[in-house]
Amino acid sequence: MRKNFGAKTWMYPLPVLIVGSYDENGKADAMNAAWGGIYDTNHVMLCLSEGHKTTKNIKVRKAFTVSFADAAHVAACDYVGIVSGNNTQDKMEKAGFTSQKSAFVDAPVISELPMTLECRLVKVNEDGNIIGEIVNVSAEESILGEDGLIDAGKLRAISFDPVHNDYLVLGEKVGNAFQDGNALK
Repeated sequence: MRKNFGAKTWMYPLPVLIVGSYDENGKADAMNAAWGGIYDTNHVMLCLSEGHKTTKNIKVRKAFTVSFADAAHVAACDYVGIVSGNNTQDKMEKAGFTSQKSAFVDAPVISELPMTLECRLVKVNEDGNIIGEIVNVSAEESILGEDGLIDAGKLRAISFDPVHNDYLVLGEKVGNAFQDGNALK
């Protein structure tokens, strides 16, 4: 038997995205965003409200980064989501984050987070969502597998559980995409 909950903003998994940007003075900022994902081939979409410092920064600099929050940095990643860059000027420092400038876009790469999408602003759509083109994906060698690609088990990215307000670790392999369904043909 199923239980009905009514209309809720519940979706699994919701990636915990840490969006990096520079302000008008070149100061790095980061925010936690759970509402975002792939928009189209080589494009991401972020649902950020107009009042966020990050939204303003992206519109000015025309670029941003998206790093994946990981289990090793849960507190820091949560922190950049519960304080605003509009009134917490040392947000990155308090989180313990350092950054380096992306070689591809005018945005910071957060050094502590091992995987980052480096994006150029394409447009802000009619709903206010930010659409960016992924121009580079960078990853620390420590999260690469034997095949030289990103190993989700080593990344230990976290997702947001909107039902219980928990962070959950991703990474357990349970099947093979585009293969396991062939058994049912």
